[in-house]
Amino acid sequence: MGTANELTGSVFSQYNKVEGYFSLRKENERLSKENTRLINLLKEDYSSADTTNKVVTDTIPIDTLGTKRKYLYMQAEVVHNSTNLPNNFITLHRGSNQGVKRDMGVYGPGGIVGVVVDVSSNFSVVMSLLHKQSNTSVKIKKTGESGKLEWDGTDASILTLRDIPKSVKLQKGDTVLTSQYSDKFPPNLMVGTIAQIIQEQSTNNYLLKIKSATDFKSIQTVWIIDNMQREEQKELEEKVKNKK
Repeated sequence: MGTANELTGSVFSQYNKVEGYFSLRKENERLSKENTRLINLLKEDYSSADTTNKVVTDTIPIDTLGTKRKYLYMQAEVVHNSTNLPNNFITLHRGSNQGVKRDMGVYGPGGIVGVVVDVSSNFSVVMSLLHKQSNTSVKIKKTGESGKLEWDGTDASILTLRDIPKSVKLQKGDTVLTSQYSDKFPPNLMVGTIAQIIQEQSTNNYLLKIKSATDFKSIQTVWIIDNMQREEQKELEEKVKNKK
């Protein structure tokens, strides 16, 4: 009887561990969906055509005042990821059938992740920020000065920020956010913090090393960002460019 009870107890213990694991996974999925709902209520996701319109945070595309939703977030699961190559990509289990298109920005739990570069019916491939061709417009939160965010191909946790003038007063730990000049990301999304300030000898700008807010080695769930007004903006810009 003692042996039988010990065996039974061991079986139930293992069963409870398994049951607890799946319960935790379900809870994480529930929290992720709730985060998606809350992100879609941010005021930065709506854009007014002029200052007379009031910005509101509801879930419909257009309100009675004409305020139109600009950004929509769609949750996606990471199914493949690389961080140790000169040019890294992330594969997401969400594609054209679920509304994903090329050039959509991707945002993670900590900060921005990259940009969608290819799409199939049910999957999409993201050019990670850890890619030598990655180029994102960001700004220093404290001063508003904007520059180009790149990667030098070495450390997966460190990015490079260029074009910040030496006249700008900076400190280690200053926050870096997405700027208003990006058509892929809403402004003021987290990018990282200044880890090192280097004064370039050949220019009047700093070379800043940025500690990425995204832990690329452990990312599992992201949000794909649909700029719902991007095509209108691009069409108008191309029209003006062709007139020159």
